[in-house]
Amino acid sequence: MQTTWKGTISFGLVSIPVHLYSATQEHDVPLHQVHAKDGGRVRMKRYCEQEEKEVPYAEIAKGYESPDGRTVTLSDEDLADLPLPSKKVIDVLAFVDAGEIDPLMFSKAYYVGVADKAAAKPYALLRDALVESGQIAVTKIALRTRESPAVLRVHDGTLVLQTCIWPDEVRPAAGIAPEEDVAVRPQELKMARSLMDTLSEDFDLSQLHDDYQQALQQVITARLEGVELPHEEESGGAPDNVIDLMEALRSSLKQARGGRAPAAAAPEPEEQPAPRKRAATKRTTAAGAAGRAAPAKKTTTRKSPTPRKAS
Repeated sequence: MQTTWKGTISFGLVSIPVHLYSATQEHDVPLHQVHAKDGGRVRMKRYCEQEEKEVPYAEIAKGYESPDGRTVTLSDEDLADLPLPSKKVIDVLAFVDAGEIDPLMFSKAYYVGVADKAAAKPYALLRDALVESGQIAVTKIALRTRESPAVLRVHDGTLVLQTCIWPDEVRPAAGIAPEEDVAVRPQELKMARSLMDTLSEDFDLSQLHDDYQQALQQVITARLEGVELPHEEESGGAPDNVIDLMEALRSSLKQARGGRAPAAAAPEPEEQPAPRKRAATKRTTAAGAAGRAAPAKKTTTRKSPTPRKAS
């Protein structure tokens, strides 16, 4: 695995020389730009407006244009020599519960490996302390041209550094969710929970695969072989307007169970009225049951004295 970053984890007065390795990789089908008319490759050229000619990549630097129109040129050496403590040090700032960091802030993950044998014991110490406490370490790190907050956590016995975005880079969610007061009935919530439990049975995340890349590869193969392109089979699709939420939940539950209808008790919540009326319904049902049972007792009472008079 190629090393992405070299530096030190600073844990109080403990220093751990480490290397970072990218923990993820994408498996996209490589595509490039071509001229739609004839398939000719379209390439991007680095063109200097000042000299009106193409320039090689080795002569490319970064620049900043100030509000008054002046341009500042920054070389790779300028960026490498920034007076930034987090450039070579992952400084542990605090330890917090994992739930305190919103997953919305998480970005790219890196495996953390030791740089030498001497780092093995302090590495194991920090790893085991995180496991025992159930916490994650909050840090900062400078990678390439960006400093980011990050967390250190444990995955499969290995320290993982997960970069984050800054808190003020998270956009507010105001106005996106329904603003009106939507009432969800207890029976609807119960049916939704039943559907959640059914969908979660025997779920294995590792069995998921990229259908888009597979379909794209099929189209590319068909083009190469000059055969008809594959097409998606038509399906009924989801309704664009759910009129009866309980019926939609019940049908979803049946489909999730492989066509098996929900248990007999499942449809019952829909037939029950609102919570305040439910008690009245139960009382009515109980009274009806008592009314039906009463004649049986009277019949038994009338028949019982007759034999005694006969004797």
